[in-house]
Order: sequence, then C-alpha cells, then structure tokens
Amino acid sequence: MNKAELLAPAGNLEKLKTAINFGADAVYLGGSKLNLRAYADNFTTEELKEGIEFAHSRGKKVHVTVNIFPHNEDLLGLEDYLRELENIGADAILVADPGIIATAREIVPDLEIHLSTQANCVNYKSALFWHSIGVKRVVMARELSLKDFKELRKKLPETCDIEAFVHGSMCMAYSGRCLLSNYLTGRDANRGACAQPCRYK
Repeated sequence: MNKAELLAPAGNLEKLKTAINFGADAVYLGGSKLNLRAYADNFTTEELKEGIEFAHSRGKKVHVTVNIFPHNEDLLGLEDYLRELENIGADAILVADPGIIATAREIVPDLEIHLSTQANCVNYKSALFWHSIGVKRVVMARELSLKDFKELRKKLPETCDIEAFVHGSMCMAYSGRCLLSNYLTGRDANRGACAQPCRYK
C-alpha cells in the first residue's frame, strides 16, 4: 500500500517552515494572484522561491493554488504567471477551472495539475474525466465519506491520486452549488431535494 501524503496549508513563510519541520510531506499555499484568499498573507514571488527551496532541500513539495473561478479579466497575465510558477520550481498547481487547466496544459505541460476541491468532484466518473485531460490528483469534494473514498480507489487507476480534506471550511454556495438546504434542513440541493431556504423571509 502506498503511504499517504500529509499536505498542510501554509499561509506564510513562517507557517511553511513550521509545517515542514513538524512532518508535513508537502504544503499548499497561495501565490501573488489567482487564488481564493485575496486578502490573506499570500506569498510574493521571492517568498515562494525561498519556501520552495526550503521545502525541496528537505525532500518536501510545494503546491500552489491557482483555484479562482476566473472571469475574462482575470485571465490577463495567466500564461506568464504559470511560467513563473514552473520556473521557480512549484511541484504542482491546484486548479478548479477548466480554462486554467487547458492553459496550463498548453503553456506548462510538465507542471503537475491537481484538481481543487472547489471543482466539486463527487464521483469516480468525474474524477476519470479530469484525469483524462491531464489532472494528476483529484482533491475530492469535502462532503464525501470514507466509504466513498474506498469506492473511488477501487474505480480509479493508480495513476490518478485522490486527496481528502480532513479539516477546513464548508463553503455554502457558488451559483447553484449550494449547501444551505442541506445544512438547515437535511435536504440536499445538489441531489434535487432543495428546500429553497434562500427564499425564506
């Protein structure tokens, strides 16, 4: 059996070093743009370089989040940013948007792509699709159970890594992908049973 990788968040350089020193196999973090923590203490390019060098010198990895849902204006400079991440040695990028995945496959074909949990992948057929277009690892939706993961591992090829969140936020909604009904009433909107709490007074 393969050893699981322990992947920890790193909000800044100090947290990156702490996570690595306390046993994380890898860290994930946000660079200067295109990640979902615009107001966080994200890494500058120089800090990214230092963090990657620190991790690599200890045999560890750094995964950079590029996981926004971009509007047209957000795509400006995307190619240069992806090249920059590859040039400074990022081990993988975490992506949720198919357009960014397509761009990465074209611009930095050797840079490993991980599907962000933001993409809401909840079944093996979807995971197979993402894997077929170049995604190495699928970070599954946070709502899945250990039983679900056991089934996924049976159905997916060994070349497709799967990752599970063991902590973190349970985000409530993006457009129609909403957890309000499930949270408030136990009726899962994403399976057709929405109680329409967004219309309550």
